[in-house]
Amino acid sequence: MNIFIGGAWPYANGSLHLGRVASLLPGDIAARYFRLKGEKVLYVSGSDCHGTPIGIRAAQEGVVPQAIASRYHEEFADCFRRLGFSYDLYTRTDDPFHHRVVQELFLKLLDHGFLYKKAVEQTFCAVCDRFLPDRYVEGRCPHCRSVARGDQCDACSALLDPSDLLEPACKLCGSSPTRRETDHYFLALSKLQSRLEEYASQAVGWRDNAVRLTRRYLDEGLHDRAATRDLPWGVDVPLEGFEGKKIYVWIEAVSGYLSASMHWAELNGTDWKPFWSEEAAAYYVHGKDNIPFHTLIWPAILLGAGAGQLRLPDAIWSSEYLTLEGRKFSTSSNWAVWLPYLLDRYHPDSIRYFLTANGPEQRDTDFSWREFIYSHNGELLGAFGNFVNRTLKFIGKSFDNRIPSGNMDPEVKLRLESLYATTAELLEAGRCKEALEAVFAFIRSANKYFDERKPWIQFKESPADCGDTLYTCVQIIANLSNLLSPFLPFSCETIRASLGIDEPGWRYTEVPPLAPLHSSEALYERIDTSRIEEELDRLRNG
Repeated sequence: MNIFIGGAWPYANGSLHLGRVASLLPGDIAARYFRLKGEKVLYVSGSDCHGTPIGIRAAQEGVVPQAIASRYHEEFADCFRRLGFSYDLYTRTDDPFHHRVVQELFLKLLDHGFLYKKAVEQTFCAVCDRFLPDRYVEGRCPHCRSVARGDQCDACSALLDPSDLLEPACKLCGSSPTRRETDHYFLALSKLQSRLEEYASQAVGWRDNAVRLTRRYLDEGLHDRAATRDLPWGVDVPLEGFEGKKIYVWIEAVSGYLSASMHWAELNGTDWKPFWSEEAAAYYVHGKDNIPFHTLIWPAILLGAGAGQLRLPDAIWSSEYLTLEGRKFSTSSNWAVWLPYLLDRYHPDSIRYFLTANGPEQRDTDFSWREFIYSHNGELLGAFGNFVNRTLKFIGKSFDNRIPSGNMDPEVKLRLESLYATTAELLEAGRCKEALEAVFAFIRSANKYFDERKPWIQFKESPADCGDTLYTCVQIIANLSNLLSPFLPFSCETIRASLGIDEPGWRYTEVPPLAPLHSSEALYERIDTSRIEEELDRLRNG
């Protein structure tokens, strides 16, 4: 089967923090799992290089927006690589290829009658002498009274227009903006209401937050939204008379899923269409703040421009929020754990383990330095690393670095085969946290098996039984290197190199007896718990 997986596109206006990464990691876990299973996978994402936050950052630094976008795009790509994200293509929205595809989609929407032009009043700052992008306008949400931007309220997830805001102010200078008339194109979401209702009613594989929020928007009735804006930075509107205007970022950024797929195909001399056909399955992975853009806006664009030829999203894996030491992440006050810093100091699989085991799949969860370090020492090192290390060290010392001859424990084999099925079912439902816990529950039982069998005594009193025990433990390790590969790819690669396993697979595996053990190095090192206070002090002091 062809599987398309789209990871949300982070804004290239500042370093990635863990809150953002927590919502993206399930996409890589899914991509790795489906590849192990033998499916054909196309996993894409990229940096959103046209968002208003980039323009704000560029103005603050006195540089052009592309300089900001390039700086952070390169950092993002490096961080994702170091964290083990297995994108088939990680691109950027300021790539000319993306611009071309977005413009083609825009013209198709226009040709199919889902874009129309009208004169509108747009927010204008007389002090700055410019039309203001929606994110340049801040005020209070008319629904919940929280501080909100001109495009969306993060507190209640309401989609907004700057004219909706109470007490609006220009984000650049703080003055009260006015309204001026200008021509723009609008996406006729109202014309697609019934088709989107039918689509949403048949949704399977959506998380509860996506179902609830999408239902709310549909019940309230979809409103047509501006598809172009007066902006200095973005994708040009490909129409005469609209020079200087850009295609609005909320249309062009989500279109990156398609443009990245097409670009990947061109770069690899292959076809993107099988991953967008009715026979494919499409998974979208993002945070809950992006739900309406993936369940309504992007399907509307696909329906309007694709004329039924482009696959609509199937699974919507929309994470809740990750907090930090009990508080919301705040980039402005530097209340964050930045990914480049974390990767410089900690094992990438420690980060992946914590963000999966404590991920915000169904509810908000918290990152604390204490829990992060204790989870590494207790679970990764104390359970998984300990089982691998004690087994391989014993073999290295007592069996001359060769896997002993023996018989696989039939009960353990049955449990492993069952674990593949259980883990697969959970992963395909987007329940990564439960899948990881199922594997670690087995690891804890494997440590108990080792303790109860006492191979250090068997080696002296019953060598054949010792051979059976260690042979069974090696097969457990070999299969853990498959089962945990989606979650802990670096550690599992180390295990496969030690055991001489060429390629992982989603199936029960046995390593032959007398095969050489290439290495018995420890997977992890203990993190001194004094790091907890050290990291907390650094966080508190900015």
